[in-house]
Amino acid sequence: MRLAFAGHGASRGLALGRARVRLPHALEVAEQRVPAARTKDEAARLHEALEATRAEMRTLREKLQGALSSEAIEFIDLHALLLDDPELVQALEALIQQERYSAGYALRVQRDRLAAVFQSMDDPYLRARLDDLDHIIGRINAHLHRHDPLPRGTAGEVLVCENVAPSELAQLQAAGVVAIVSAAGSPLSHTAILARSLHMPLVVGAAEVLSRINDGDVVMVDGESGQLVLDPDAGDLRRYRELQQRDLRERRDLERLRSKPTRTRDGVDIALYANAESREDVARAHALGAAGVGLYRTEFLFLQDRETPDEEEQFIAYRDAVLAMGGRPVTFRTLDLGADKADRAGLALANEDNPALGVRGVRLSLLYDAVFDTQLRAIVRASAYGPVRVLVPMVSCREEVLIVRRRLRRAVAAVRGRGVSVQVPPLGAMIEVPAAAIGVHGLADAVDFLSIGTNDLVQYLLAVDRNNDALGDLYSPLHPGVLRLVAHVLRAGNEHGVPVAVCGEMAGDARLAPLLLALGLKEFSLHPAGLLELRRAIRDCDLSQLQARAPRLLQARDRRGIERWLATA
Repeated sequence: MRLAFAGHGASRGLALGRARVRLPHALEVAEQRVPAARTKDEAARLHEALEATRAEMRTLREKLQGALSSEAIEFIDLHALLLDDPELVQALEALIQQERYSAGYALRVQRDRLAAVFQSMDDPYLRARLDDLDHIIGRINAHLHRHDPLPRGTAGEVLVCENVAPSELAQLQAAGVVAIVSAAGSPLSHTAILARSLHMPLVVGAAEVLSRINDGDVVMVDGESGQLVLDPDAGDLRRYRELQQRDLRERRDLERLRSKPTRTRDGVDIALYANAESREDVARAHALGAAGVGLYRTEFLFLQDRETPDEEEQFIAYRDAVLAMGGRPVTFRTLDLGADKADRAGLALANEDNPALGVRGVRLSLLYDAVFDTQLRAIVRASAYGPVRVLVPMVSCREEVLIVRRRLRRAVAAVRGRGVSVQVPPLGAMIEVPAAAIGVHGLADAVDFLSIGTNDLVQYLLAVDRNNDALGDLYSPLHPGVLRLVAHVLRAGNEHGVPVAVCGEMAGDARLAPLLLALGLKEFSLHPAGLLELRRAIRDCDLSQLQARAPRLLQARDRRGIERWLATA
C-alpha cells in the first residue's frame, strides 16, 4: 500500500530501491555468566573482538583517505580512540573476571553504565557523544558474534536507520547503497555535510520510517524535498523519471559552466574559492575554475599517525597543494584540533569539561610552541612555490593575532636563514567566535583578510549544538541575529579595506547566494562539489537589485521573514 512520509532533505538526489532496515544499536543480550575456569577464554574472546574492530577502523581509514572531507577521518579516529579508553576496556575485563559475565553481556552492562553518564550531563555536546559510543559498541558486538556490523549485499538498496555515522558513508556508498533515510539527524550535521560532498541522497528526521518500513519494501527518496514514498504507484514512478531527466539536464548545464566566469547579471565578478584537505580536492578545485583554495585544512596530517608530522612531511603536503593550484592562492588554516577532533598524537586535550569551548584552534597552537613553529615554517617554505595565505582558527581577541604574526615573522626569518627567498604571507583570522565578530574593528587592522566560519559562529551565537537532533530546528543560519552579525563583519571589512570571505556551510548553499550577495559578500569558499551550482546561482543574480533590498532583509524579525525575502530574490 502506498504511503508518503515527510522528512528533512539533507543531501540532494533521487533514489529508488529496496529498503534495508537497520534498527538502532541495542544489545539485546540476556544475562549470562560463565564458569570461573572460562573467564580467561571469555576475556580473550573480548580482546579478539576489540582487535578486530581496531583493524576494521584502520582499514576503513585507509580507504577513506582523500575520499571524504576531514570530518570523516576525525570521526573514525574518535571511534578508534574509544577502543583504547580505560573506562571501557578495564571495566569490561573486570566484569568478566569478577562477575563472570560473558563478553557479550559485559559489553551490554558497561555500555548501559556509560550511557547513563552521558545522558546525565548538562552539556548537549557531550550528551551527543552517546551516538559515538553506540556506534563503536555495535562494531565490537558484531565481531563478538561474527557478523558484519554493516549490511552486506546492499547494492541498489536504501538504508533505513535511526542514524548514520559520518565514517560509514563512503563504505555504504561503495557497497552500493543508493540513499539513506534516518529517523533522527539534522540537515546541518557532519553526516549531512559529508553526504552532500559524496552526492549521496540523504533524508533525516523521518520519525516514522523504522515503524512503517520493512526489509524489501520499495522506497522512493527525494533528498531535496525530504519526501519519501513507500510502494510508489505509477504516478510516482512517472514523476521519478521526470525528476531524473531534470537532474540529468541540470548536470549537463552545470558542466558547461566550468570555464565560465563567476559574474552577476549586472557584471560584478565574485570570487569562488574551494575548501580542501587533500590533493584530490585541490585538483578538483583547479579543474572547476576555483579562484584559489580559501581554506586548506592542515589537521588531516595530524590525524593520520600516532606521531606529530615533522616539518618535512608538512612542507611536502603544503608544497604539493600550492603547485596543484598553478599560481592561484592557497589559504592554509593552521592546526584546528580540539572539541570533537581528537588526534592520534595526543595534542588535543582529553577529558575537558566542555571541549567545544575549550583548548582548540589557535589556543591549542599557542599551547604547543614547537609544534606551531614547525607548522609555520613548513607553510612559509611552501610559499616559495606559489601564493600562500595563513588563516588562524578560533580567534577570540586581537592579542592572539599579534602573537601569531610575530611567530610568522620569526618563521620567515628562519627559512630565509636557510637561503630560501620568501616573504611574510598574508595573515587572516577566522571569525567564528561571537566576541571576534562583534569586536571585528579591533581585529581588522591587525590582519590582511578575514574569513567567517559560519558553522561554529551560528552554534556559538545561538548556543545550539548543530549535531543535537533535539535542537535541529533552532540551529539555523537564517536567524536575524546571525545575518546582522555577518553583515556587521562584512561592513567592517569594507571600511578597513580588508577582504572578507565566508567559508562555512552557509557559503556552499546555492539557495543562500542572493542573501549573502545582498549583505555585501564578494568571496565564497566551499567544498568543490558545490562550485558549479553556486556559480550558476550567482550568474542568475542582479547584485545592484539585491543590495537595494538589503535593508529590508536586515529588518526581518524572524526566520520566516528572511525566508520570504529569499523567495522573492
